[in-house]
Amino acid sequence: MAIADGGELIVLAPGVDKFGEDANIDKLIRKYGYCGREKILTLVEENEDLRGNLSAAAHLIHGSSDGRFSITYCTRYLTEKEVRGACFDYIPYEEAIRMYDPEKLTDGYNTLENGERIYYISNPALGLWADRARF
Repeated sequence: MAIADGGELIVLAPGVDKFGEDANIDKLIRKYGYCGREKILTLVEENEDLRGNLSAAAHLIHGSSDGRFSITYCTRYLTEKEVRGACFDYIPYEEAIRMYDPEKLTDGYNTLENGERIYYISNPALGLWADRARF
């Protein structure tokens, strides 16, 4: 997925209740957050727990935008404090779907009632997306 510098990724994630695939990775994500590549590399050098779990360090690097765009998580089960602690922005899920209702959006570009133009992907797990008109 490519997002323009200064853009925003909004993740509608009603069922997300933890950050990592397992309890240990979740603990490290909560401790260090998605704080960017350079910061994570420094933290790996300075902290045995992160140095001992390089898959968690790689996950933290790959999950960060390195400040190039913002990432906003919209969840039911993670609190605002938890999400912001992981270095993401936060909108409560119920509030987010009033703005970005998945029942009304179609894959691709959508113009919202307020005039905002967004690109919606209903199932990002299917793979990388591209706008054919840009090839």
